[in-house]
Amino acid sequence: MGTGCCFWNPLFVYETNACLLPAVLSEERASSSIIIHPGGWTFFTGTSISYSWISHLHHMEPGNATQISEFLLLGFSETHGQQPILFGLFLCMYLITVLGNLLIILAVSSDSHLHTPMYFFLSNLSLVDICFTSTTIPKMLVNIQTQSKVITYAGCITQMYFCIHFAVLDDFILTVMAYDRYVAICHPLHYMVIMNPCLCGLLVLVSWVISILNSLLESLMVLDLSFCSDLEIPHFFCELKEVVQLACSDTFPNDIVMYFLAGLLGGGPLAGILYSYSKIVSSIRAIPSAQGKYKVFSTCVSHLSVVSLFYGTSLGVYLGSAGTHHSQSSAVASVMYTVVTPMLNPFIYSLRNKDIKRALERFLGR
Repeated sequence: MGTGCCFWNPLFVYETNACLLPAVLSEERASSSIIIHPGGWTFFTGTSISYSWISHLHHMEPGNATQISEFLLLGFSETHGQQPILFGLFLCMYLITVLGNLLIILAVSSDSHLHTPMYFFLSNLSLVDICFTSTTIPKMLVNIQTQSKVITYAGCITQMYFCIHFAVLDDFILTVMAYDRYVAICHPLHYMVIMNPCLCGLLVLVSWVISILNSLLESLMVLDLSFCSDLEIPHFFCELKEVVQLACSDTFPNDIVMYFLAGLLGGGPLAGILYSYSKIVSSIRAIPSAQGKYKVFSTCVSHLSVVSLFYGTSLGVYLGSAGTHHSQSSAVASVMYTVVTPMLNPFIYSLRNKDIKRALERFLGR
């Protein structure tokens, strides 16, 4: 059979089973490769392919036309003996994250004294943190418990979409909260006029719309890629960059869009946060008394801690992965901004905030 043959069956779309490849390819040692495309085409390239492989392909079970392949999430597969420990650890972290952020939302919504712009944005941040963690940890816990690494093609694209969406939304909410602190400190007399309910709702709505459009664009671009037979993702979730690297087709447009949007939607909000705090620092320096400076600055400590934790861990992951090819270490580092940061946010905001403490005591006292 000549080089570059192409098979397509309009009735069936075949799934490539990774565990069958060694046995099949052992019958024919010629240089060949398999390329799977989401549209249903399977390409065989090489000098020759044995008839037994083709006949075996026709005896494979028919798959779903919208779900033609499976990815393998390797996760923390290097630590085989520690899987029960990892399961218990991540389960506890996930439960703490959900419970802590849920308490923040309930405390803010139940206490009328906290119906202010700052706590409105805080409750939105807590909601985003719950959703962000819920897109990755439950699937990883299921894979550890069932001793399986499989995630379907549709499941991987869906997980990737929501991961991008909530990561960008988290970034935007932190930027909006920085603007809120800027107005409260630099323009205190006009705070309630500027940060009116309509503006607060509009800022959150725009953040949601931009993050949805961004994640939709990047996910649709991934759908146009063709993937090779090696579908192993060295991560515990379908991270965009890792999925794109598995493609056999040209990924240059994906890389351009990915890095451009990362710079625009990551660097832009960061610049806004830095500008807001530069103005805040200038206003604090103009306060004559040291006690007054401390009192004003203390209202920003919690937000600064969360911003530093989020950007510090996420930038550390991506800058570190740019200098190393060890994806296992990148997966471990990604735990910081996908799991640890959302888990710590409720503690950061509640431990230093007397209003949140009182609201939680009243809520739990019921």
